[in-house]
Amino acid sequence: MHQDIDNLFAAMWQDYISMTPSAAKVHQLLGHGKAIINDHIALRTFNLPKVKLEVLAAHFEALGYQACGDYVFEQKKLRAKHFEHPDDTQPKVFISELLVEQFSPWLQQTVAQLVAQIPDDATSADDFLYSGRHWSIDYATYSRLLEESEYAAWVAAFGYRANHFTVSVNHLAGFTTLQAVNDALKHAGFVLNSAGGEIKGSAAVLLEQSSTMADRIPVSFGDRTMEIPSCFYEFALRYPKADGKLYTGFVAASADKIFESTNAKS
Repeated sequence: MHQDIDNLFAAMWQDYISMTPSAAKVHQLLGHGKAIINDHIALRTFNLPKVKLEVLAAHFEALGYQACGDYVFEQKKLRAKHFEHPDDTQPKVFISELLVEQFSPWLQQTVAQLVAQIPDDATSADDFLYSGRHWSIDYATYSRLLEESEYAAWVAAFGYRANHFTVSVNHLAGFTTLQAVNDALKHAGFVLNSAGGEIKGSAAVLLEQSSTMADRIPVSFGDRTMEIPSCFYEFALRYPKADGKLYTGFVAASADKIFESTNAKS
């Protein structure tokens, strides 16, 4: 397990920008070369014993993170938890898992076969959270997974790595509203996720979020290389609660739409 939170996030960031070429450009556009505070990262997995949510969470819990909130996404058949570190300058972590048993026997069997290819010691290795794909998969299998679950297809194609990083708009110099950030992004030619509106959430629920649509990058499948949606960049503006402290949770209705940033079928 990683000794050091900063090293873990630095390694995850390097992997993420290799999957998300636009992220470095967004970083430059909004940060003008200065450091950007990362609000949270998100990870995706399947609810099978070898790779379930708790297996991923153990890497963060070993570094002092604590479970804080539970979320259910009935339509997408997911459950999720978010984790926070006592040092609130550290990013929050949002981990979701696909409820595999709620899908067709074919999907269940396919996912089980993918997960079976992961070496037993891989999931506890230091680099597991940015280790990518541990199995072979052909494009036809990916395409068929896509018909049933965009989420399952994404994990099958990309494996274990940050699905997105998130700019904390609260800590961003030169911007006071999420709308201003969105406008700057669109002006620079970035495409935003418009599912449920470009801004998900509101001051009333203490959190506003927006995101780019995922970059499309070439991915090698067993039989061919295809361009598919990879990862995206999210932007979050948090509002103070009654006690004056910023809200640190997530809003399920908004997160539900954020998941669609990686949709291949728009």
